[in-house]
Amino acid sequence: MLGWLSGRGLEVVLIILGSVLLARFVGWAGTRITDRIDRNATGGDALVRSEAAKHRHSLTQVLTWAAIVLIYSISVFFALDRLGVPITGLVAPATVLGVGLGFGAQRIVGDVLAGFFIITERQYGFGDVVAIQVLGGMEPASGTVEDVTLRVTRLRSPDGEVVTVPNGQIVKVINLSRDWARAVVDVPVPTSVDVNRANEVLREVGRAAFRDPALRPLLLDPPSVMGVESLDLEQVNIRVVARTLPGKQFEVGRDLRARVVQAFRSQGMQVPQAATVHDPADDGATAVQEGVR
Repeated sequence: MLGWLSGRGLEVVLIILGSVLLARFVGWAGTRITDRIDRNATGGDALVRSEAAKHRHSLTQVLTWAAIVLIYSISVFFALDRLGVPITGLVAPATVLGVGLGFGAQRIVGDVLAGFFIITERQYGFGDVVAIQVLGGMEPASGTVEDVTLRVTRLRSPDGEVVTVPNGQIVKVINLSRDWARAVVDVPVPTSVDVNRANEVLREVGRAAFRDPALRPLLLDPPSVMGVESLDLEQVNIRVVARTLPGKQFEVGRDLRARVVQAFRSQGMQVPQAATVHDPADDGATAVQEGVR
């Protein structure tokens, strides 16, 4: 017994210990690489990063996970071999077990395949702001992507909640931070107001916003006034559009709405209490109560 413990038993212990240490080293190295990618790509902002950096981050996470699984799998086979278990004799039972698991774990296989295509096709990556429609779900899961693996995608919602979505259950993805984003603000103006005058006020708001040192870095070009988007008996909606850095459309939209209210007040023009703001997470415009007075 002592001879076995000092021989094969010790070898098994060393194999297990070595696999644990190697797996931890791989995890540590993957974390260091992703941290370096983030520092070089964002300069401190997790939302503004290049598409290549997002893809490298997600790919590093997946490769790290796959390497750890491979290390543990190989260590199990080495440990069984040192224990005297015939590996070749396990081929047939393993085949039957694999077929059974394949039928019983079809959803997991589907998740892994979906995750593979999400990463290789660069549909989204770490730091992207997305809205994910899940199979059978009523409301899309929205937030910032914090982790993408072959099986699941993890989001951080605006309320700080962590949402885990199986990749195989995703039927639609709206990427709000791919290359560039767009802030769309529909400004309601009473029909009694001269539309041409309102357009000129909004153009000046856009020029002032583009000149502002605090807002200028977030804008790709000066905000433009698209003109009357819709009208009814009491008001018309004039649309203002601004191209922004990825993920910054919400901040720019809030700033533009505040500037519009101040500009209209200074010109003696009234704005209705309800403003219609285009939300890119939806397929249309959503009425949002902004309390503008």
